[in-house]
Amino acid sequence: MNEHLKTPGVVNWTGYLALTLLLVLPLSVLTVRSGAWQEGLLLYAIAAFGSVLLVIMSLILFFLPRFARWRSAIAVRALPALPGAVLLLMLFSGPPSPRIHDITTDTADPPTFSMAEQRRGAGSNSLEIDQEVIQLQLGAYPDIQTLASDLPFDAAYNRAVQVATDLGWEIYHQDHNAGVIEAVDTTAIMAFKDDVVVRVSTGAQGTMVDLRSVSRVGQGDIGANAQRIRDFIEAFQQQG
Repeated sequence: MNEHLKTPGVVNWTGYLALTLLLVLPLSVLTVRSGAWQEGLLLYAIAAFGSVLLVIMSLILFFLPRFARWRSAIAVRALPALPGAVLLLMLFSGPPSPRIHDITTDTADPPTFSMAEQRRGAGSNSLEIDQEVIQLQLGAYPDIQTLASDLPFDAAYNRAVQVATDLGWEIYHQDHNAGVIEAVDTTAIMAFKDDVVVRVSTGAQGTMVDLRSVSRVGQGDIGANAQRIRDFIEAFQQQG
């Protein structure tokens, strides 16, 4: 083959970099799951942002006239960068969420944990109520509110236990008399552990079900705790 027909080095290097970034994605997940979550998330960010930049660079090369004869090679070499780019786009496709990791249905009197502190370990986020976080939640998640149920207390409590179990939460504390359930939910990919407390109570308005979901690590949760509460409330209501 003539020298001028050889694939340009810049085209080949996009392929090498794309493959490298693709391999970094599972490595970042394994790093997070090993406990080094900060380092793992840094690797994940590098892989995702790098993939987006590589896709953009590949598009530029694709449309440059001087690389017209190698367009198919450019497209093939850019393919390994697509997963990381898609993951990043999915991450930012939803509405922006504040950098908070503690969400509750009752912002005036949030449910409290009694056993979670013993399980969370050193270096975990505090379980103390932060009024600044409460205000941020009110602005970002106005739909997260107390669930009012027509069920009597015992039936509501038993349903709450069943829903938590069905959602895959690991229940580690139950106090029927106090109406309290404490559990941990582990995220599917990164295996982050978030603690959840469910409080069932009765009052003038009937039976009330409140939740609080708190991440063990990280400043922001990208809306995970709010979605967990929504999933619980939806499942609780569907069992009616």
